Amino acid sequence: MRHTRRLFLGLATTCAFGLLLAAGAAHSQPTTKKTQASAPAQAKFDVPGKGADLLLAFETSQGTINCRLFHKRAPETVRNFVGLATGKKEYRDANTMMMSKKPYYDGQIFHRVIPNFMIQGGCPLKQGTGGPGYNIKDEFHPELMHNKPGILSMANRGPNTGGSQFFITEKATRWLDNKHAVFGECRNLKTVAKIARVPAIQTRPRTEVVLKKLRIQWGKW
Repeated sequence: MRHTRRLFLGLATTCAFGLLLAAGAAHSQPTTKKTQASAPAQAKFDVPGKGADLLLAFETSQGTINCRLFHKRAPETVRNFVGLATGKKEYRDANTMMMSKKPYYDGQIFHRVIPNFMIQGGCPLKQGTGGPGYNIKDEFHPELMHNKPGILSMANRGPNTGGSQFFITEKATRWLDNKHAVFGECRNLKTVAKIARVPAIQTRPRTEVVLKKLRIQWGKW
């Protein structure tokens, strides 16, 4: 059974998977129009290192997932993610409701896991309903698709409602194209598979899979 047609951020839809997945008809059509991001020659990010590739490492309690960010083809999505990750972009703390510039993702969890589909994180409330207190616009590029395992993409609850939550695919999920903004790709997929298969209640891991540290630097992919 195909799991979903869209990844959502809230509890508005209750289904077999609970938190964030709304089941859709097997042949439903996309409801959003494709928009192409304007790509500057080089998006600049204040992170350490040298090289042409913007590299990301998720250091988790189940192992490390290495990724690269598509900073040229998805510059605004990457800029938002990097700003939150490094603490250089201000956000509203969902727990205290105070403005903060602490590194956003460190200490969070992967709150939703589905084998042979994806793992999802980026919710400060640890349940899929939280975010940074703002939304960003969807940023689609014709070359960026959910066409293989290891795609890093933004979760949302509808058009232009992304913020901080993200997911990493374990297989091609082409029905998510032009609905969720792809902004990177990952290796170390054994770690993704391991996380996807931790014992869970519905889709929430029984034992927390912690994102200990998120590291970003320039380098070579």
